[in-house]
Amino acid sequence: MTEFEFRVLKDGRVRISWRGRVVVVLTGERAASFRAQAEEASEAELQLLLARVTGNFKRGNERLARERAKRVR
Repeated sequence: MTEFEFRVLKDGRVRISWRGRVVVVLTGERAASFRAQAEEASEAELQLLLARVTGNFKRGNERLARERAKRVR
């Protein structure tokens, strides 16, 4: 399974998932630009493109999850 996946919706939006969870939905010009770049990309390039487009979506919650896990033990 690849880390990132995307699906182009009927209305032109692009839904990007990471490990099966939707992390961002691109609309308008951003979606059109992404689709054009994705058509020309290899699988490895596509994964890098998807990572770049989603940004740093995980930032901020890893520490909270780690601290909560410590408290539960």
